Amino acid sequence: MEIRDHAKRAEAEQRTIVINQGVLSKNDLLARENRALFKSKRLLTMNIVSSPGSGKTAFIERTLTDIKGRLRGGVVVGDLATDNDAKRIARSGSPAIQITTGDTCHLDAEMVAEATAKLDLNALDLLIIENVGNLVCPSGYDLGEDLRVVMLSTTEGEDKPLKYPTMFKTADVVILNKMDIAEVVGVDRETALSNIHRLTPQAIVFEVSARTGLGMEAWYQFIEQRLAAAR
Repeated sequence: MEIRDHAKRAEAEQRTIVINQGVLSKNDLLARENRALFKSKRLLTMNIVSSPGSGKTAFIERTLTDIKGRLRGGVVVGDLATDNDAKRIARSGSPAIQITTGDTCHLDAEMVAEATAKLDLNALDLLIIENVGNLVCPSGYDLGEDLRVVMLSTTEGEDKPLKYPTMFKTADVVILNKMDIAEVVGVDRETALSNIHRLTPQAIVFEVSARTGLGMEAWYQFIEQRLAAAR
């Protein structure tokens, strides 16, 4: 009995691996198509990921509002159930397309392709993809972006990168948000930065406050430099 049960478990695990590999292979193919399209439109594309409540939407809204007149931005917004974030971002005057994922805890390349087809990419310089609030599921899905931006807020604790190493290891940029309240919440800034650099030494780190604007200008200059380099 135990041998048969073990064999059944092994067979089920093998089927799961094969299915997962098939899904990711299809996603990677579509991501390459997305990337080629975005490159042909001379876009800088970033995939912003974080846990819920990190301030991701406020950060995007502030970015698009402040760079108006410097760059033309558009957003694809992923959320499980509502279009609240897309409505907030639309207040910046930038076009925003909502993807409601239902029970799916991440965006994939096919979702992004369908959403961006509703945007006038020729009228944009910057395409921001706001992923679903989750630091696990999105880590394995390439969307065709140029930059993967991982956000961590000071309210989440210094050890968040250690708890979600896969996501942070894949980051090109890490945003440490809510620095205006770092002292109030008692975050150890040096420990947080040390944990980030230990897991993702290649990433550029920005310490910002989307609420007050602290550190945001350096972020905008970085976007402009990367866009110029990409073009």
